[in-house]
Amino acid sequence: MIEVAAERPYAVQIGHGVLDGLGELVAGSRRVAVLYAPALRAQAARLAENIDAEVLPIELPDAEQAKTAEVLADCWDRLAAAGFTRSDAVVGFGGGATTDLAGFVAASWLRGVRLVTVPTTVLGMVDAAVGGKTGINLAAGKNLVGAFHEPAGVLCDLSLLTSLPAADLRAGLAEVVKCGFIADPAILTLVEEAPAEALDPTSDRLAELITRGIRVKAEVVSGDLREATSVGASVGRELLNYGHTLGHAIERREQYRWRHGEAISVGMMYAAALARRLGLLDATTAERHRAVLDLLGLPTAYDPGAWPELREAMSLDKKTRGAQLRFVLLNGLASAEIVAGPDEEALAAAYAEVSGHPRRG
Repeated sequence: MIEVAAERPYAVQIGHGVLDGLGELVAGSRRVAVLYAPALRAQAARLAENIDAEVLPIELPDAEQAKTAEVLADCWDRLAAAGFTRSDAVVGFGGGATTDLAGFVAASWLRGVRLVTVPTTVLGMVDAAVGGKTGINLAAGKNLVGAFHEPAGVLCDLSLLTSLPAADLRAGLAEVVKCGFIADPAILTLVEEAPAEALDPTSDRLAELITRGIRVKAEVVSGDLREATSVGASVGRELLNYGHTLGHAIERREQYRWRHGEAISVGMMYAAALARRLGLLDATTAERHRAVLDLLGLPTAYDPGAWPELREAMSLDKKTRGAQLRFVLLNGLASAEIVAGPDEEALAAAYAEVSGHPRRG
């Protein structure tokens, strides 16, 4: 169990069978909405059997298609029709997109109701379900509308990973690798020693990787709950956005057909190349990005002709202040800083290093 020191502290429970704790987390609610993706319909029905309340099942579109204003409004209408009050609860059961949308539903309904997140993917466990960020996408960019809303609890039941497609498990590990580069290098060693075990949903090694990734995120968000603006070497919660500036631009260009972790994998490669060009990062650590990501079968290159479109998309990144683009860059292993307004030539040259034909799982 990992404690998150939020305004309303909560625990992240990790292990096999932790779903049994859901009833306690929603106790006292007369109505509980369970939001889930279509592939989880049968599992969501079984989940509802453990809830001692009137359950409102809400099936969402798959993946990022759930994170739209239209789906959000439909959820509000469903809650209104069912008579949800401030003492009722919302459960997000699924991957990162599901828990992002469910969190925003809970944050916005009656200005905030109880939320419990039950992530079913590696990405959901180590990233979206922990930290209180909720939101939806717009045509202009990803996660541009949202709110901070901490859950009452997070249940990471590792048994759910056995039915996860291999490509989704692999993509989720990109966020774990990110945690290795920004804070916990032992993660990188665990992957390098036995990449096949890291990709095995039943292995103790994957369980340790997930736990370490969650611990990194919990520690970072506990110190900066609302992502106060970082400056220079003083990097708060923005540290978790390592690789996300280009990654989000790739997702937008691909209209979210790429998995989040696949885009972030290329984004980390780009951040490492940029840091090396700016004289911040040594070549060995920069090259280690490619080595670790290759071991997991994650993409490390993207379309050579995409730079103008990606550069424009990055201007809408959440870290941008005014017209100035800002990056989280490493200046060493597990050491980062914010770099504002890097030279345009350096930006383009770094992209040239990671341009190529992408290989995806």
